[in-house]
Amino acid sequence: MTTESQVRADDRAHVFHSWSAQGLIDPLPIEKALGSHFWDYSGKKYLDFSSQLVNINIGHQHPRLIAAIQEQAGRLATIQPAFANDKRGEAARMIAEIAPANLNKVFFTNGGAEANENAIRMARLHTGRHKVLSTYRSYHGSTATAITATGDPRRWPNEPVAVGVVHFWGPYPYRSPFHSANEQEESQRALQHLRDTIVFEGPGTIAAILLETVVGTNGILVPPPGYLAGVREICDEFGIVFIADEVMAGFGRCGEWFAVDRWGVAPDLITFAKGVNSGYLPLGGVVISEEIAETFRERPFPGGLTYSGHPLACASAVASMQIFKEEGIVEHARALGDDIIGPALAALQEKHPSVGEVRGLGVFWAIELVTNQDTKAPLVPFNAAGPAAAPMNAVAAACKERGLWPFVHFNRLHVVPPCTITADELREGLAIIDEALTVADGFSA
Repeated sequence: MTTESQVRADDRAHVFHSWSAQGLIDPLPIEKALGSHFWDYSGKKYLDFSSQLVNINIGHQHPRLIAAIQEQAGRLATIQPAFANDKRGEAARMIAEIAPANLNKVFFTNGGAEANENAIRMARLHTGRHKVLSTYRSYHGSTATAITATGDPRRWPNEPVAVGVVHFWGPYPYRSPFHSANEQEESQRALQHLRDTIVFEGPGTIAAILLETVVGTNGILVPPPGYLAGVREICDEFGIVFIADEVMAGFGRCGEWFAVDRWGVAPDLITFAKGVNSGYLPLGGVVISEEIAETFRERPFPGGLTYSGHPLACASAVASMQIFKEEGIVEHARALGDDIIGPALAALQEKHPSVGEVRGLGVFWAIELVTNQDTKAPLVPFNAAGPAAAPMNAVAAACKERGLWPFVHFNRLHVVPPCTITADELREGLAIIDEALTVADGFSA
C-alpha cells in the first residue's frame, strides 16, 4: 500500500509542476475522492469548492462515468484519428445537438489550449487574415498562440511567442475601464472600444475575436446585457470569426449547456474541454459552423493530434452528457445559482466589509475582496506575490483549516463547486466561507 511519505518523496524527487517555482511548493498528497469531496492521507476531508480546476462538473468518481470508461477500455482502448469510431462519432453528434445554430462539426483535441490553438488556425485559414483580438482579462491556455492571446500575467514570461494578437478591454462594470455608471453604459462603451480597436487595426487584417463567454479565472465576469449580441453584429459587419471560449464556462457551469445559450448568441466557433467529461480523461475540442467547415471540404485542414477523439475520452464524454440529461444536472446547476448561491453571497456582501462585489451564474461565482467598499481598493495588489499576497493566503488557509478547498485568484475567492453538489453541501461550504471572510475583514480599512 502506498504511503503518504512515498507519494511526497516521489513527487518531490521527480515531478516537475506547472506554474510553480519547484523548490517553493509542497503539494498535498490526495488519496481518494467522491462526489463533492476529496481526502488527504491523514483522512482529512475537503469539500471541493474549486472543482479541482473548475472542471469536475459531474463530481468525483461518478459510478456511471467510471463504468463507461471501463467498458470502453475492455472493448477498444485506442484507435488513431483517421478511422471512424462509434464513441467519437456519438460524442460529436451529441455535442452538435446541444450547440447553437449551425455549429454541426466537432474537431477533438486533448484540452482547452489545443482547442483554442486550432480554432484560431481555422479562423485564419477561413478568412485569409492573420490578426486575433482578445481581452486583457482572459486566459486561453499555455500553448503558443493561446498564451499569446491570454491577457493575464501568465503571458508575460512567455513572450515573445506568436504574432498577430491584439488585446483590448472587455466589460467589467465593477471596475469599468470605460468609467461607466451602469451595465447598459458599460456594454455600449465596451462595444465602441472594440469597434475603434478594429478600425485602427484594420478590419481586413482581423481573422477572429476570441472571447471567454463568461471570463473565468480572471474574475468570473458576466457580460452585461447586449454585449455578446453586439460582438456578434460587429463580427458580421467586418467578416470576422467570433470564437467563444467555453472551456470553463460550458457544460453546465453557467446553468446552460453552453453559456452563450443564456444570451441567445451563436458564435462561429466554440472551444470546449473541462466539463465535457469533467476531466476524467483529457478531452477538448472545437465546435465548428457549417460555413467554416465548408472551407475545408476540399482543402485539407493543416492540423491534427495523435489522440484526437481518443475512444476512452469520447466514451467518457458520451456517458457524461447522458448523465447530465438523465439527472437534470444543467437545470440543477442553474437552480443552485438562482436559489442558493446568489442570495447567500448577496447576504455575505451586506455582512462583510471586505466584500466589494459578488457576481456569477449557475455554479460559477466570484467574491471580490477589498480593503474598502467605497474606494474598491483590492485586498491585495494586481498579480500579488510573496508578502503582498498574504491577506488572500490567510483567507485561503482559513477555508482549508475548516475543510473547504477554495479557488483563489488575485483578490477574489471563487465559488465553483461541482454542478452536482447538493444544497446541504453547498450551504455547508458557504458557511465556511462566511467564517473565512472574517479574516479578510481584518484587513479592511
